[in-house]
Order: sequence, then structure tokens, then C-alpha cells
Amino acid sequence: MTPSLKTKAKAASERARSERRCVASGAALTPEEGLRFVMSPEGELAPDFTGKLPGRGAWLTPELSALEAALKKGAFARSFKRSVKAPDGLAAHIEAGLARQALSALGLARRSGDVAVGFEKARALLAEGAGGVLINAADGGEDGRRKLKSVAGDAAVVEAFAEAELAAALGRDEPTVHAVIRKGPAAQRFLKEARRLNGFRSGA
Repeated sequence: MTPSLKTKAKAASERARSERRCVASGAALTPEEGLRFVMSPEGELAPDFTGKLPGRGAWLTPELSALEAALKKGAFARSFKRSVKAPDGLAAHIEAGLARQALSALGLARRSGDVAVGFEKARALLAEGAGGVLINAADGGEDGRRKLKSVAGDAAVVEAFAEAELAAALGRDEPTVHAVIRKGPAAQRFLKEARRLNGFRSGA
């Protein structure tokens, strides 16, 4: 096998190892796209939001419809090869956990100095073309949200959280309406979590 073919074969093998299959649909998922589940010793289904809990895992497209289909079809039981108990309020627990993951990623971005907070600072970073993600509070004023989106360029826009949630994640005492995460790993980490949350909430 030529060096180029060996390289391609190795890359394909690595992709195959990193891919998971949604237990509901069979669709291929990367660890960044999917949501992993594990079983407790009591046989109860539990979401693994970080993807790092020990034990056998089952993967799901993070959408409410996929969760409902998997539970209805017994897909988790087949994947774990044992009976599965879904705890009460599982969907609400998943949504809350995904929200915490995204807000935690926002907090990490702040601590690394990658976040501009407030309308003027957010607009300045976007105008430089350095903004990776524009975050507007869902309950913020429409005028400010519209103005920042108009200069966002290729920055992703997330409007999934209330002012109070953003303030808490950013360590601020006052309600926070606008923030921008600078392009780079911090922005990508937050965006991955925000997309999983949005997918679960909207089914898209």
C-alpha cells in the first residue's frame, strides 16, 4: 500500500472509531454531536453530559423526538442488553443538563479572557471580525439584538438563555443582555454545547 493510501486508510479507521450510532435512528454521530447515556447499578438510564463516565455507553441524537422514539422502541435496552428504567422527568433533566453544560462553557470562556460583555464591547469585537459567537439574552430588547446581529458577520448567534442565566454564568450581579466569545477553542466549545441544547429543544 502506498504512503498516501496508508494515510487515507488510517484516517478512515480513526473516523470509524470516533463515530457512534444513534440508538433511535442508527445515524452516525461524533462524540461532539451526540449525547451519551450510561446505566446506573440499579439499571436506571442516566445521561452522561461530558461523555466521560465509566462503563458501557449508548448514544442518542440530542433531540426530544429521538429520546421518545428510543424509549418507545426499547432501543436502550437492546444497546445495553438488559432491561432499562427511565427515571421520571428524564427529558427535563436532559434539557437542564445540556443548558448547564453550555453555561459552564461560557463561564470558562470568561475566565480565559475570551468574552466581551455589554452592547458596546460586543459590537466592537464583532466589528473587528474577531467574534466567534454572539450571545443575546432571549428576553433582551429586540432593538439591541437586531443591531448586533446586523454586524455579526460569520459569527454564530445564540439566543437560548435569559438575562439572569447569562449574568450568573459570567459572574455578574446585574442582568446581562449581550456577550461575544472571541473566535477560537472557547467559542467552539460553547457552540458545541449550545447546538446540542438547541437541538433537544427544537428537534433540529
